Amino acid sequence: MTTAAAPSRIKVGIVGGTGYTGVELLRLLSQHPQVELTAITSRKEDGMPVSDMYPNLRGHVNLAFQTPEKAALEQCDVVFFATPHGVAMSQAEALLKHKVRIIDLAADFRLQDLQVFEQWYKMPHACPPVLRQSAYGLVELNREKIANAQVIGNPGCYPTTVLLGLAPLLEGGKKLIDTSNIIADCKSGVSGAGRKAEVGSLFSEASDNLKAYAVRGHRHHPEISEQLQILAGQPVGLIFVPHLVPMIRGMFSTLYARILPEALDTDFQALFEERYADEPFVDVMPAGSLPETRSVRASNVLRIAVHRPEGGNQLVVLVAQDNLVKGASGQAVQNMNLMFGLPESTGLTQVAVLP
Repeated sequence: MTTAAAPSRIKVGIVGGTGYTGVELLRLLSQHPQVELTAITSRKEDGMPVSDMYPNLRGHVNLAFQTPEKAALEQCDVVFFATPHGVAMSQAEALLKHKVRIIDLAADFRLQDLQVFEQWYKMPHACPPVLRQSAYGLVELNREKIANAQVIGNPGCYPTTVLLGLAPLLEGGKKLIDTSNIIADCKSGVSGAGRKAEVGSLFSEASDNLKAYAVRGHRHHPEISEQLQILAGQPVGLIFVPHLVPMIRGMFSTLYARILPEALDTDFQALFEERYADEPFVDVMPAGSLPETRSVRASNVLRIAVHRPEGGNQLVVLVAQDNLVKGASGQAVQNMNLMFGLPESTGLTQVAVLP
């Protein structure tokens, strides 16, 4: 594997830094020893100091928001897009001409199937040649391609939990579980909906309430399915049901799979421990453990526990992460580290926040 030598300081730009993933990027990058925050864009907030919008960054980030035209993004080493779908692909080719690397936290470079992308995101893809050369940014599954990529499609938050929770069971053509009927029962905090004014995100609506949504179809479903098929080497049947839970941040996915008769003697705890033994941000917990979302809050760690109720033929995999960190901005920084030849954990060793 070859990686580009990292510059002494990585000049970083952020497009669309007014949302929750944007402020998480700023929090993480402001503490990164190899990063020089160079520009952050917002047309609406042009001229506003970042710390006026996000007082937690006061004394750490001295930038002001700028319009994209003022921001000189072409002078950056890497640009993160924390924007709605469609923005990164509209600017990608211009930045690539200046040798700027791109990490998109939206969906522009997640799905390789153009027809599926257009079906779910209701827009044509602006740069299919760039998409074909991009890398899906789940480091634990795609490390070598990410290290050599110019464009990264940062995974969705739900897909991160489902893919890492199922990968040891599927990759390499393993015949361990019934791949025709996997169930992913997933729950996310309200910050997963973004920083925008919507009735469903209001305190009076989301507090003291639990609800499923997008049961008929969620945009993350085709992303998960595409990557599961790559892992398994065949189509995988998946039922994916997301839920909104009354907390700000955090994600918990419970995955159900039926063990094949010929795999009943498999030590699944050992399988997961061995698969993730060298992964700095995947913690396979001891047998019988019950991960909690608070154990990963504000950290880039994803915790997994493997259960086999009553020793039967049903496997239950529990996965917890912070949807804004490992599920979004922390994962994006992990990708950046790999792209620039740095240790993956650089700037990402924050301990989870309790209580």
